[in-house]
Amino acid sequence: MPKVTIDGIELDVPTGFSVLQAAEAAGKEIPRFCYHERLSIAGNCRMCLVEIEKMPKPVASCGQPVAEGMVIFTDTEKVRQSRRNVMEFLLINHPLDCPICDQGGECDLQDEAVGYGRDHTRYHEVKRAVTDKNFGPLVKTVMTRCIQCTRCVRFLAEVAGVPELGGISRGENLEITNYVERGLTSELSGNIIDLCPVGALTAKPYAFIARTWELRKTDSIDVFDALGTNIRIDSRGGEVLRILPRINDAVNEEWLADKSRFALDGLKRKRLDRPWIRRDGKLHAATWDEALAAVVARLNGAEPARIGAIAGNLCDAESMMALKDLLTSIGVPNLDCRQDGAALETSRREFYLFNTTIEGIDEADAVLFVGVNPRHEAPVLNARIRRRWVEDTKFVAGLIGAPADITYGYTHLGSDGAALRALLDPEAAFTKQLAAAKKPLLIVGQQALARPDGAAVFAACWQIAEATGMLTPDWHGFNVLHNAAARVGGLDLGFVPTPDGKDVASMVAGGVDVLWLLGADEIDMTAIPPETFVIYQGHHGDRGAARADIVLPGAAYTEKPGIYVNTEGRVQLAQRAVFPPGAAREDWTIIRAASALLGKPLPYDTIETLRHRLAQANPIFATPDTVGRTAHAGPKPMGDATQLSDAPFTPAFETYYQTDPISRASPTMAKCVTEILAPLQQAAE
Repeated sequence: MPKVTIDGIELDVPTGFSVLQAAEAAGKEIPRFCYHERLSIAGNCRMCLVEIEKMPKPVASCGQPVAEGMVIFTDTEKVRQSRRNVMEFLLINHPLDCPICDQGGECDLQDEAVGYGRDHTRYHEVKRAVTDKNFGPLVKTVMTRCIQCTRCVRFLAEVAGVPELGGISRGENLEITNYVERGLTSELSGNIIDLCPVGALTAKPYAFIARTWELRKTDSIDVFDALGTNIRIDSRGGEVLRILPRINDAVNEEWLADKSRFALDGLKRKRLDRPWIRRDGKLHAATWDEALAAVVARLNGAEPARIGAIAGNLCDAESMMALKDLLTSIGVPNLDCRQDGAALETSRREFYLFNTTIEGIDEADAVLFVGVNPRHEAPVLNARIRRRWVEDTKFVAGLIGAPADITYGYTHLGSDGAALRALLDPEAAFTKQLAAAKKPLLIVGQQALARPDGAAVFAACWQIAEATGMLTPDWHGFNVLHNAAARVGGLDLGFVPTPDGKDVASMVAGGVDVLWLLGADEIDMTAIPPETFVIYQGHHGDRGAARADIVLPGAAYTEKPGIYVNTEGRVQLAQRAVFPPGAAREDWTIIRAASALLGKPLPYDTIETLRHRLAQANPIFATPDTVGRTAHAGPKPMGDATQLSDAPFTPAFETYYQTDPISRASPTMAKCVTEILAPLQQAAE
C-alpha cells in the first residue's frame, strides 16, 4: 500500500486509489462535477485540481493514481485560484435561472459557486444556447444548463447497459443528445436526474412542484418489486411529491427503478377512501360500523372450511400476520400469499429465497436464467449482474425463456421446457460451463414456477444446481427471484394453506363461500363464481374492488409503517410518510377491529406488540436489515423433474410500467407505455 502525504497528513492507501480517493480517506473534501465513484473516470470538469509535489502544474485528482511518497496539497492559493478559473469558465455560458430551476437547493454548481465563484462577471459576449432534447415522459431537459460532465452518458452506457446518450460537436459546441428524438428506454433512466450536478436533467412529472426545503423526508422501502430498494419519500402536507433512492450497498447501491420513482402519482388516483357495500348489484357508500358488521355476519354464517383469504403483492407483514391470526382463530385452513399460484415449497427457507444474496452476485462467474427477465422483474438487480459481466471477461450467462435484451451478452438456450430438460444431461455444453465455473448461479423466476408443471420446473432447476456444484457448504447458487414485495414475508409467516387447505386456484374456482382479498388484484376475478362473497381490503379501486361485495379502504405503502422481506430474506422497516385519505385506515387496525366484533379479539393493540407477535411467529422478524448466506442442508424438493412439459416459458408482465394497482392508476406510467413501449413495438414489427 503506497504511503502518501496529504496536507501534512501521512496515510497508507490501497494500490490503485486515485488522488481524489486518497484525499477523501484523509478527510479532505475535493470539489467535483464529473467524477462519480460508481462510474468510470472522465476528467471533464477539471474542478478537482490539486497540487502534487514535483509536478509543474495542478493535476486533476480524479484521474491521477497515487504513488509511493507522493506529497499532495489540496488547499493552496494556487489550487484555489485554479478552481476559481474553472468555475468562471463553467459559468460563462450557464444561464442565470436558479430561481426557476428545479435543481435549486440541491445543485452542486450552486454549492461550489459559493466557494469558488466570483461576485461579478468579466464575460460580456453573447452566451450560447442549446436546444432542449426529448428524453421521454420522465426526464425533463434544459440543455443550456449542461456543463458536459457526461455522467448521464456514462451511467446509461456502463450501469444501465442502454447507451442511448452521447456527445456531438466539439469544444463550446458540444451537446449531449440521444441522437433520435424518442424516450429513453432504460428502466433505470431516472437515475441520471440524481447524477446530474446541475439543472440540465430534472424530473418531468415533478417540474415546478416544490423546493427541497419545503419537503418532509421519510425513510421507507420500495414495494414495486421484491428487491426491497431503500427509498426516501418526500412529502408536503398530505401528499407524496417525490421518491428518491437511499444508499444501501447491500441491496440497491444508490439506484432506483423508474416505476418505483415515478408511479407515485398513482397514489392520488382511484383511491378507496370510504367503505362500500354491494346492494342490488351496485356498490353503495357505508360507514365503518356497517361494513365491519357485514363482514362479521358473513364470517359467522359460513363454515370455516368454506372461508379463504389471499394476500396481494404489496402487503406488509403486519397485515398478513393479523389476518392469519384472525382466520386461524376461527379454524380457517385456506390461506395463500401466492397470487400467481407459484409452486414454492415452504418446508425450508432455501427453497424460496435468493440464497446467494444480492451482494453475492459480485462473486459469481456464471449464471443461468430460467423463465425470468431480470431487466423487467428487478432492474436494479439486473444492473448488478451486468456489472459483474463487465468486470469478469470470463463470466458466462445463459437464458431459458423468451428472448429479450437484458443489457448484456448471454447464450439463448431455448424458450421452453425441453431446453431446461436438455440441461439435465451432464454432457450438455452449457451444463459443462456451469460445472466448470467456481461460483455459478441459477435464477428461476416466478412465472416459471406458476406454470401447471411449476413443481417439475423447480425440481429440474434444483437438480441442475446440484449437478453443477452450486450447492456447497460455502456457496449456495440456487436463487428464486420474486417479483412481489409481500411474497417472502408471507411465506416466512406461513400464510399458506394447511395440509387440508385450499390454494389460490381452488379458492378462486369456487372452493370457498367467503373470500377475503387482502390487496389481491392480480388474480382472475372473472373466475370467481357469482355466489362467492368477496371482501376486498385495499387502497385502490382496481380489479379486486370491482368484484367485491364489501370494500374496506386500507393504506398504501407510503401511508403506514410496515415490514417487508425482500427476495434474499432481508427484513426491512418502512416508515409512514403521510396519512391515508378520507376514512381509509392501516390494514392491521381494520382486521383488529373486525376481530373484536367477531368475538375473537387479537392480542395486540399497537404496532409494537404486533411486531412482537411477528417475532414469535418467525425469529427472522426480530433481526431487521440482516441477512446471511443460507446453508444448504436437508432433502431435495418434492417435485418430479420427469413431469416437465415442453410448454414455452412466458414473460411475467405484459408491460414493465403497469404491474399493480398503483402503477395502473398512474398517468405517468400510462405515458411511458404510449411514448416508450409503443414506438419500440412498432419498430420491432
